[in-house]
Amino acid sequence: MLTLPRFVNTTIRLLDFPLTLSTSFPPRFSHYSFPTSKRFFRSRFENPPHMAPPPSSSSSTSKILVEYAKTNRSSCKICSENIDTHALRLGVVFRHNRGFAVTKWHHLRCFPLDSKIDVSPEAIEGFSSLETSDKEAIMKHLAGDDKSQEEVHEATEDVENELQESDSKKRKVHEATVENELQESVSKKREVDINFSASYVKSKYKDATLLPKWKAFETVIFLGRDDGLHDSSKIAAFDFDGCLAKTDVKRVGADAWSLMFSSIPDKLQSLYNDGFKLVIFTNESNIERWKNKRQVAVDSKVGRLNSFIKKVKVPIQVFIACGLGKSGKAGSKEDDLFRKPKPGVWQLMEKHFNSGIPIDMDQSFYVGDAAGREQDHSDADIKFAEAIGLKFYVPEDYFDA
Repeated sequence: MLTLPRFVNTTIRLLDFPLTLSTSFPPRFSHYSFPTSKRFFRSRFENPPHMAPPPSSSSSTSKILVEYAKTNRSSCKICSENIDTHALRLGVVFRHNRGFAVTKWHHLRCFPLDSKIDVSPEAIEGFSSLETSDKEAIMKHLAGDDKSQEEVHEATEDVENELQESDSKKRKVHEATVENELQESVSKKREVDINFSASYVKSKYKDATLLPKWKAFETVIFLGRDDGLHDSSKIAAFDFDGCLAKTDVKRVGADAWSLMFSSIPDKLQSLYNDGFKLVIFTNESNIERWKNKRQVAVDSKVGRLNSFIKKVKVPIQVFIACGLGKSGKAGSKEDDLFRKPKPGVWQLMEKHFNSGIPIDMDQSFYVGDAAGREQDHSDADIKFAEAIGLKFYVPEDYFDA
């Protein structure tokens, strides 16, 4: 028993309600008793109503039930419509963790499939008691859903494949764009400013007279249009001395040469038949250096090339770069822009002597002996091919293969 003194003017909050005591209490209430049993405090304080634990959720699915509805009071958990009396209904039975079963009913058309639920006829409770037509309807529904799932899976795979193909195409387009931009950038860097005009073409190289069909432009002597020559997107380009013809710097004359490889005529004929245009790019600085014997140098070089073309019996376009290199006695600060390995002579052919036909760099190639090897006199040929962007071969690999 708890006793409070008289004449106390205060408010005490116990048991969730206020109790006010004042001096106005009659004498018989001078002692106020509170229930203090363990049962009271346990019910009111240890488990207050607002602190009660939430009900437990249901456990996993246990089985499927099928039957004819006994009344029309059940409703479908998917469409929320009532299920008519005697109508076929399927129920998903859940086992609550408190021990009782919960059934969620569905129309046959609304019944969902769950990969965790066994939907085989043997596993459906009540299936054996159904009419044959209803059994078939259930089997058809289950088979239809299975097919739908397969179709969804296949459609998903198709979409993923399309996305992958799209990404692949975008990546290829991007790579091709980058490669084209790089090639254009390289092309712009290697391009030289060639101010070409037909009025600049001469029938003499300085004081040396040229043979018929041969012309001169700046420091280049060329045979632009041999009989039967066809311009093409495919260029088979070759060096001359040490590649197509065996020559000797100590020997001068139109006949002072021989075939470098016996297979050359057949190889060139095959290329010509395959639609390639055959072009020879050759350096000959003696024509520039031999000022007092320039005519001799011109007749020797041009004569050898004429004899070679006659020997192989294939039309060939020829460009002779006569300018000096850094080692030339003229003392020029830079190599002549048409002298290999500079690409000027190639660009002269490409821009002004191929009828405007774009060159297919993937199919075109260049063969030369100056590849920078220990036995080679220079690396002019391989550097020439690199400057242009052509595939390069040494003659022994190309003609002896």
